[in-house]
Amino acid sequence: MNRESTNEVLTQVRGQVGFITLNRPAALNALSLSMIRLLTQCLLAWRDDDRVQAVAIRGSNKAGPFGAFCAGGDIRFFHQALLSGDPAQEDFFTEEYTLNHLIHGYPKPYIAFMDGVVMGGGMGISQGASHRLVTPRSRLAMPETLIGLFPDVGGGYFLSRCPGHTGEWLALTGTTLKGDQAIKLGLADFCVEITQLQPAWDALAQINPADQSELRHWIATYSGAVSADAESARGKFDHYFSMSSVQHMVQALELDASDWAQHTAALLRQRSPLMLQVALEQIRRARNMQLAPALRMERDLMRHCFFPAHLGRRGAQTEAAEGIRALAVDKDQAPRWHPARIEDVTPAMVAPFFDSPWLDQGHPLRHLA
Repeated sequence: MNRESTNEVLTQVRGQVGFITLNRPAALNALSLSMIRLLTQCLLAWRDDDRVQAVAIRGSNKAGPFGAFCAGGDIRFFHQALLSGDPAQEDFFTEEYTLNHLIHGYPKPYIAFMDGVVMGGGMGISQGASHRLVTPRSRLAMPETLIGLFPDVGGGYFLSRCPGHTGEWLALTGTTLKGDQAIKLGLADFCVEITQLQPAWDALAQINPADQSELRHWIATYSGAVSADAESARGKFDHYFSMSSVQHMVQALELDASDWAQHTAALLRQRSPLMLQVALEQIRRARNMQLAPALRMERDLMRHCFFPAHLGRRGAQTEAAEGIRALAVDKDQAPRWHPARIEDVTPAMVAPFFDSPWLDQGHPLRHLA
C-alpha cells in the first residue's frame, strides 16, 4: 500500500486503484488553488503509472468520509482577489479548467462518488468521470448566476448536452437536482445507497478495474434502480427555456399563473440580469462546441467577469464581487446588480464577453486539444 497525504487532499493506492479523498470538510471541500494543483499532479502521475488502472474520488464531512463531495471553488478567495487585484485568480481558473479537461479525457476509469453537495467546481471534477455515482442525499447544481458569474468548469459543454433545453433551465436558475433527477438529465450514471458507499469504495481495491466485466459487476453489485418518480418535466422546460432571450422567458413565466412558473420567474429575478443573458449565450454557443474550445470560451468569459473593461468597471464594482459579497461575505442576500432589471440588459453589454482578450497563440488554454 502506498499512501501520501496533505491537509486538503488525501491520496492512496490500494490494489490497482488510486483513491482520492477531498479533505477540506469545514468548507464543504471547496477547491483551493493548492487542491487543484495536487489533484492535477496526482492524476498525471497515475495516468502514466501502469500499477494504477483506475481512479476513485470522494469528499468528506466533519464526521469522516463521504457526506459532501465538493461545493465548488473557493468564492471567498475570488472575492479577496477581486478587491485586491491578486493575480493568483488568473492561475486558479487556468489551472482549474486544465484539470477539468484532463478528467474528461482521462484514459483510465475515473469514478466519482458524488455524495452530498456537488456544485460548481465539484461538477467540474465529476462530470468528466467515466462513472458518476450519486446517492439519495446528493445535491447537484451550477448556481453561478446567483453570485454574478456563469456556469463554468465546462458547464457550457455538459449542461448544453442535457435533454432539450433543460441545460438552459439549470444554467439560468441554478436549480438543485437530487441524485435521481441528475441521472434522468444525463448528469449522473448510477445511484448508490448511502450504506453501500464505504463497501463499494473498499471493494474497488479487490477488483481489476481494467477488466470491463469486473467493473460492470462491481457497479451492478452496489448500484440500484432510479426512482420512477424522478420526472424531468421536459415540456415546460423546453417551452420557456427555448425562447430567444431571458427577458422573453421571464415575461412568459410571469404570465403563467402556475406555482412552478411563478417560482421560476422569481428565481430568475434574483439572479444577476447581465450574467443571465451571458450564461444563456454561453450554453447556446457551447452546444455546437467540443470541450476544449468551450473551456477556452469560458476562460475568456471569466477574464471579462473579473475585468469587464467594456463596462468601465473593476474590483468591487463587478457583478461577481457584488454577488459573492451578498451571499458569503455580508450575507445580506440583497445583491445590488447593475443593471438591476433583466429588461435593461442590452446586447452591447453582453457581446464583448465573447471577445477573447488573448490572441490564439497567447491564450492560457491554447494547449488543450
